[in-house]
Formats: sequence, structure tokens, C-alpha cells
Amino acid sequence: MAMTLAEKILAKASGNKTVAPGDIVMAKIETAMAHDITGPLTVNTLKNEGIEKVWDNEEKITILFDHQIPADSITAAENHALLRKFVKEQGIKNFYDIREGVCHQVLPEKGHVLPGTVAVGADSHTCTYGAFGTFATGIGSTDMAAVFATGELWFKVPETLYFNVSGKLNDFVTSKDVILKIIGEVGFDGATYKAAQYGGETVEEMSISSRMTMSNMAIEMGAKAGLIEPDVKTTYFIKRAMQKHGTTRPYTALKGDEDAKFEETYEIEVNDLEPLFACPHAVDNVKTAREVAGRPIDQVFIGSCTNGRVEDLRAAINIIDQHGGIADDVRVVVTPASREVMLEAINEGIIQKFYEYGCVVTNPSCSACMGALYGILGPNEVGVATSNRNFRGREGSLESEVYLASPITAAACAVKGELIDPRDL
Repeated sequence: MAMTLAEKILAKASGNKTVAPGDIVMAKIETAMAHDITGPLTVNTLKNEGIEKVWDNEEKITILFDHQIPADSITAAENHALLRKFVKEQGIKNFYDIREGVCHQVLPEKGHVLPGTVAVGADSHTCTYGAFGTFATGIGSTDMAAVFATGELWFKVPETLYFNVSGKLNDFVTSKDVILKIIGEVGFDGATYKAAQYGGETVEEMSISSRMTMSNMAIEMGAKAGLIEPDVKTTYFIKRAMQKHGTTRPYTALKGDEDAKFEETYEIEVNDLEPLFACPHAVDNVKTAREVAGRPIDQVFIGSCTNGRVEDLRAAINIIDQHGGIADDVRVVVTPASREVMLEAINEGIIQKFYEYGCVVTNPSCSACMGALYGILGPNEVGVATSNRNFRGREGSLESEVYLASPITAAACAVKGELIDPRDL
């Protein structure tokens, strides 16, 4: 029986020769992650159920602080203290305190994400790891307690939607524009509990960072996972991450069968794709940059687990540098996705340039993406963000508006002080 990539991974993880959409399987978890917002409920659930020991404290559980770092309230500090105590009690090896950055960047960097396996995180954007050929999905904190206790979790095998992306991306157009185009076509709920698989010549040409952007936003169309088949780029990234951080975990990369059946195949041709915005207040409210150009803005946020990697920061500063800086009346908040990203950007001189142009560079964290730490928008303010969500209140006031865009487009808006197509600077 021919199987898709998602089906093959779930079959392997559940000890079945084959699975089909709709089957219920109990799958072994290879990577489980909780952070400072979701972790406390997981820990308290374990305690309430009398679970004294996690199933694995050496390799498979990771706890990380990224949402409220450094602690921005007494409650946040209490949550941090609770998790630090739990980590010590359990002897959990993979613990990253306030210094490392966003979970979805840090875990792959440190070799904790493996192709051909099942990864779960108590965070909806865990689907980012699908860029490595991993069946990765977000779960709730109480489900995570079950995983911490047993190392397993049940899944309904999803149907797969296949997105065949073809053509060559033009200058100023990125993978962020590709995924916004897909979400605009499918809708915010068009892939609910489906596996979204991206492939085709355009995806094959993308860097790992660009692929992570695609997989990261699978959840924005309701998908359970956002998968890309592993290739030599994947192998190189994983090998380098393991060597750099001294991890050695075996894995078997999987690919779907050529004759596997998808529920639906979408042909996404990008030769004529233009820079796009997801306009307020829905990520599927997608329009070309020229359709909405001219709207004055108050803030630009460059960062997040969607677009906070070195290639994103490099692309943004190149635009700002070429045009001599940012508009006087626009705030620009820049947040590298991890300490590793920050250090590389410092070594390239990127961070210094952001500062020279008057941008505010924060410590690696979720930052303005969650509207609680840095860069909160006030009533009637308009922001452009490279993050993944723009519903009301996501970045501050319910009366504010957020436009999602690529780092190139966001930087162009910072230069101009209004919504603009970067080709028109």
C-alpha cells in the first residue's frame, strides 16, 4: 500500500506496516518540548496525577524559556522557578533557560529534531520542524503531560494536501510570500487536521531557513503538520547541528511513495508572484503589496520563529542600508530568533547596522509576536510584522492593526514609513 510521508512516519512510529487516513494510532514520540508558558500546566498535571518520573530525561524531552524572557512579571518569574525546580528534580538534560531564544529555532539548531520521527510541542508552531521531514505538531499542555509520562500519544492519521510549487522566485519575493499565497488560496481553515506537504522545484531550491518559514505557517491554514521531504540540505543541517552541540541520535529519513494518494494537489506557480501582505485581521486576507500601498505605519517588527533567522535579518538590513535608513516616525523592533542567530548576525555586522539606523534590537525571544513583552501596539496604531499571526490583539491593542509580510517587504515599509511594495522604493 502506497503511503504519503506523513503516513509513513506515523506507521513507523506506531509499529505498523501501513496506515491510512482516519486510522487511530499510538505513536512513540522522539522529541517533546514545553516552554515557559505551557510547561507549568504540564508539570502541575503530572504532580496531580501522581507521576513521579518522566519517561526520558536524557534526550527526548526539552524544556525551554522563550515567551517571557527575562521574566516580565511576578507570575512569569514564578513559572520559571517552578520549571527550573522540575528540571532539577527530574534530571532533564535538555534545558535552556532565558539565554537561548525561540524554541522552534533552538531545537533544530541543537540537533533535537530528527527526520522520519514524530515531534510534539506544547506550542502551535511546532509544525516548523516539518521542514526537516519530521511529523511535528502542537499539542495541549495536558496532552504533553501524558507524553512526559509515557513517551507516546495517539493520533488520527491525517489526509495529506500536496502543494507543488514551481517556478523561480523574482527579486524581492521570498518563501514568506509563497506561504501567504497558499494560505490566501486555501483559507485559514482549509487544511484543518490535514498534513500539508510542500514540494516541487521551488521548494527544493529553498534554503532550510526558507523551508522553515513554509512549515511554520502550516497551522495558519489549520494543518496538523507542514512537511517537506528531507534531502541533502536537510542531512547537512542535521549533521552540522549534532556535531556542533555534541549530540548523536540515530534516525532514518523517510520519503513518501511516488504513487501515494493525496486528498488534493495544489499547483502553485510562482514566476509571477508579487510581494504580499496578510492584511488585518486574518492571515488569509492576502493582497498584493501594491493593492494596499500608501497606508502610514507606526511600527515594524522583524523577527519571530517565522522570519527571525540570519537570512531574514540579512535581507532586511540590506534594504535599509541601500536606502539610507528608516523613516523618522517609524519604530523598528528587531529580534533574532536565537542566541546562535544573534552571534552570527553580530559577526556579520548586521546588528551594528540595525543600531546605527535607530532600530531597537532585543534579546532572542518571542518578543512582539505575542504582544506581551516588547513592541506592543497602542490603539489605532498600524504595524508590519514578519511573524505569523495578525488577529486582533496579537501584538497589543484590540484597536491596532497588523500586516504580515516578508523581511524584505517589512524593511521597505520601515524605510518608507508606509505600506509599500519593495520594488517601488
